[in-house]
Amino acid sequence: MSSLVQPARPEPSARAKSNGGKSERVRRHVLQTIDAGLGPHDRLPTERELAEQLGVSRLTVQRVLDDLTTENRIYRIQGSGTFVRPTRIAKSMELTSFSEDMRSRRMAPGSLEISVTQEPAGANLAALLELSPGSPVVSIRRVRTADGAPICLERSQLPAELVPGLSAEDVSGSLYELLAERYGIQIDRADQTIRATVLDPDDASDLEVPAYSAAFEVDRLAVDHRGRPVEHAVSLYRADRYSYQLTVAVAKRHGTG
Repeated sequence: MSSLVQPARPEPSARAKSNGGKSERVRRHVLQTIDAGLGPHDRLPTERELAEQLGVSRLTVQRVLDDLTTENRIYRIQGSGTFVRPTRIAKSMELTSFSEDMRSRRMAPGSLEISVTQEPAGANLAALLELSPGSPVVSIRRVRTADGAPICLERSQLPAELVPGLSAEDVSGSLYELLAERYGIQIDRADQTIRATVLDPDDASDLEVPAYSAAFEVDRLAVDHRGRPVEHAVSLYRADRYSYQLTVAVAKRHGTG
């Protein structure tokens, strides 16, 4: 009985090893160029310039740039060049304030165009906040920023009896931290609905993007540790700078059918 001998797996060729090393060198150089001071939408050197500078083929450069495009590090415009893509802020499904989100990413949160007004709740909002339609609510409108760049247009409404004396100067930072520290209101959970939408011209102007740009609309009802609904908010996030990150579990199936 003869034995079957498997042929030895060939070692990667010297050329393959060399190509892998060249690609890594190009990738490292491009990322270092970005980190050295290029900002969002700044132009990168051309494929030919990179190839000549690094002593590699344009095909190697092209493949590296394709990979970085897929990773959302850069973007390319036919006939214009290759540009640095703005950093996207990924939001998990944990309940955190905008300020907490930004600080966790080592970005400075801020607010612009702040207004605080008071008006009757009306039928729809009263039903959400468990108030009578004539009960006063405080409405807060803010453009939220990260490192000075507008990211989110936020409209929050709270029962006025819960936040007496609230003014525009009070809400330049985290609203949830203010509610906890000044009013003893701890947000426990929130029901959120996320929709795709586009920005009307006024909202787009506040967020410094073209009219009808893509956005996420987040409708949130926050409940405190006593089970009271304390805030209804509608927030518009720039889709080019913000994304949502979900962890999805596989559903367990029972039975053998």
